[in-house]
Amino acid sequence: MTADNTNPTNEEHDDTLTNRQGHPVTNNQNIRTVGNRGPATLENYDFIEKISHFDRERIPERVVHARGAGAHGYFEAYGTAGDEPVSKYTRAKLFQEKGKRTPVFVRFSSVIHGGHSPETLRDPRGFAVKFYTEDGNWDLVGNNLKIFFIRDALKFPDMIHAFKPDPVTNIQDSERFFDFCANSPESFHMVTFVYSPWGIPANYRMMQGSGVNTYKWVNSEGEAVLVKYHWEPKQGIKNLTQKEAEEIQAKNFNHATQDLYEAIERGDYPEWELLVQIMSDDDHPELDFDPLDDTKLWPEDQFPWLPVGRMVLNKNPEDYFTEVEQAAFGTGVLVDGLDFSDDKMLQGRTFSYSDTQRYRVGANYLQLPINAPKKRVATNQSGGQMQYKVDRAPGQNPHINYEPSILGGLKEAKQNGKEYTPKVEGRLVRESIDRQSNTKQAGETYRRFEEWERTELITNLVNDLSKCDPRIQEKMIALAEEADEEYGRRLKEGLANASKEGSTQKPLGNRDGDKSVELAEELGHDADPY
Repeated sequence: MTADNTNPTNEEHDDTLTNRQGHPVTNNQNIRTVGNRGPATLENYDFIEKISHFDRERIPERVVHARGAGAHGYFEAYGTAGDEPVSKYTRAKLFQEKGKRTPVFVRFSSVIHGGHSPETLRDPRGFAVKFYTEDGNWDLVGNNLKIFFIRDALKFPDMIHAFKPDPVTNIQDSERFFDFCANSPESFHMVTFVYSPWGIPANYRMMQGSGVNTYKWVNSEGEAVLVKYHWEPKQGIKNLTQKEAEEIQAKNFNHATQDLYEAIERGDYPEWELLVQIMSDDDHPELDFDPLDDTKLWPEDQFPWLPVGRMVLNKNPEDYFTEVEQAAFGTGVLVDGLDFSDDKMLQGRTFSYSDTQRYRVGANYLQLPINAPKKRVATNQSGGQMQYKVDRAPGQNPHINYEPSILGGLKEAKQNGKEYTPKVEGRLVRESIDRQSNTKQAGETYRRFEEWERTELITNLVNDLSKCDPRIQEKMIALAEEADEEYGRRLKEGLANASKEGSTQKPLGNRDGDKSVELAEELGHDADPY
């Protein structure tokens, strides 16, 4: 005879509050004390469990991409890449059939700023997509802007340190930002985007996404091509000027999260089309840049954008922490038919991203529902903090947690499709790539901007650079002149006529942020102590 533990007393119902041990909580208003004034006693189990969990309910904030919003949806494949069957380029199953739908979870974010920072700050935006495919998860982790500041992962910690708040004052400082960028010429194209209106997207629904790095696709014959990914919003693209962003921030610093949530709640589901650029798998000496360089765009006239599918977000998270905060992405999470390129930045990210999640969320972060694949999992991995199950196969001998074995352990999978085996040859060196061309595309981007975007770019740059060390100014002017004659001239003239007064310690691009300290005291109302 077994006991029925589903309703141990007639006093407990589905909505009855319990503690984590399953004990009904009969008094959630008062701790147990000696008399009603105290002192309290140590055996207050309900209180101790509640407050000790509360003390631990935050996990370490992401070093980058801390401020985020997310949603669930699906990816629907076209079965083609442009006018050709997609199978010509990749055997990845999620792309093969027209109309095939794959569940996804997407997390949008800012990059530099903390978890409760305003969503109007000048900053790239993260655009990370987790595809729950039949072959396991694929994470496409990128940004809204299609390039990056650096091309070598060794520089990433220094870049983030320079862009984060000053370690002494804890205030973001544009002089530190430009000190790094002026001495890293490859960053100039990205600086041109970030200081233009493209540095402040109007919201998450109306911004582009990009894989940023170069990847590879592999077909059933084991043949590979280089590929770049682009998400284009069907809602259109909208960006903000600095003044417009400040007006929004004064009223609501959560506007982008609210916009995404409310759009999905009212059934106005945001949609993006996924397009790819494809290039043969070689170093392309005919180009003036290296196709693996993530500071470069691939010219669309030479490498057209080929539509391969669309993504729709149609469900909000049920719990922010469980889904959005604990969602963990990694650039190394690929499925059969997708592969890495030799992009040095991508290879550095591939270690760093997953390593961060093991530190931040724990060794078993992939057992959490938001991160777990929606298919069977069987591994020989066990132990570690917060393990709550063992990934055993049906009928697996529980004594055998190794491979190979003839005693009922796990077996290797069969290789489907011809294995991709690129040839790698060369000396081990510590060198930059040959074709750097650090400013040419920045000039092309400047010329593509509309006049109001160019004016906003110059105004924002002058506002921050005018307070910087003259040596930093000179280097930035030289990069602008190299990119485009007008770009350099307008920046030089703007700096010559700008006021040198004020502080660089304020959010990037903020025109009057250095005046806020005095203004707060001036506008503050006197009050008597109480």
